[in-house]
Amino acid sequence: MRHLALLAALALAGCASTYEITVMPRDSGAIYTGTAGNIGGMEGPIAITIANKAFTGTWVQTTPSYSSGFVSGGVGWGGRYGHGGVGAGYVSMDNPNGATAKALLRSADGSGLRCDIQGTPGGGGGVCRDDSGREYDVQLRPVATK
Repeated sequence: MRHLALLAALALAGCASTYEITVMPRDSGAIYTGTAGNIGGMEGPIAITIANKAFTGTWVQTTPSYSSGFVSGGVGWGGRYGHGGVGAGYVSMDNPNGATAKALLRSADGSGLRCDIQGTPGGGGGVCRDDSGREYDVQLRPVATK
């Protein structure tokens, strides 16, 4: 359950969940909304409507929120009876910036929207760009389950 969703990040949680998306163009104060789903922690559907134009697509995790691995090492010393010691174990390290994701969306007229998102299961943010180069700031929030 430590993945983001990216969308996030989406704040990629390891179980099915939904995120509310809010976007604002950097050249105006208009607010647009959308949703992102998480279907297993590393990808999901995404939809954003901007100025009555619906964009739909998918997002995929590009960097995990944490990494894990196996570490081993040894210490030895000699002596009359050859005593020594060895240590090993699994470790997990959080990514302090959260996970990242890439979303690719398309509208019915063929225009595109590309989003780079960063976050944790509690929320996130990022930037989207449309085909004309217009940029949008993005906020992500998990939708409360009922």
